Amino acid sequence: MDWQELGMTAARGVLVYVLMLIVIRVLGKRTIGNFSAFDLLVALMLGEVVDEIIYGDVSLAQGLTAIVVIALCKYLTAWLTCVNPSLNRILEGKPTEVVSHGEFVREGLRSEMMSELEVLAALRLNDVADMREVKSAIMEVDGQLSVIREDWAEPLTKADLHGDDVQIPPDAKRTDTPEALGETR
Repeated sequence: MDWQELGMTAARGVLVYVLMLIVIRVLGKRTIGNFSAFDLLVALMLGEVVDEIIYGDVSLAQGLTAIVVIALCKYLTAWLTCVNPSLNRILEGKPTEVVSHGEFVREGLRSEMMSELEVLAALRLNDVADMREVKSAIMEVDGQLSVIREDWAEPLTKADLHGDDVQIPPDAKRTDTPEALGETR
């Protein structure tokens, strides 16, 4: 490789970086947040096109056309799933319950191809140490596990201790901090 070819690769990299930044901002937060299967597919396709452009395997015009077409397809699909919820279920999938009232839902585990150990690990990440605390655990379409606790397992609040009618003045000082308790760090 000569310096001119390296310079062209660097210039293509900068140009594609700026274009991809614009495309990601236009496509919205979900593109950079937790990926659904469809979002991951779009990200992989864009990554492959970017690779081809940067290394000069396709012309810049071809690569930019591919990026714009993929972005338009993603935008059109997002719009269609917004106006037609049944199409959303086809493209994005639907949430699956894997725990109900402290018991594994075998059908849900099978459909998500999850083991009990994977569910237990995800519950721990949601600060659940005992499955009996779980009213429902649902595998969302983005791969996150949502956990709804049984009413008795919800953390206590000040309202629980003092009743719902307790009014805490806005200028009240906290007394549960290490500083208020006279502890040093």
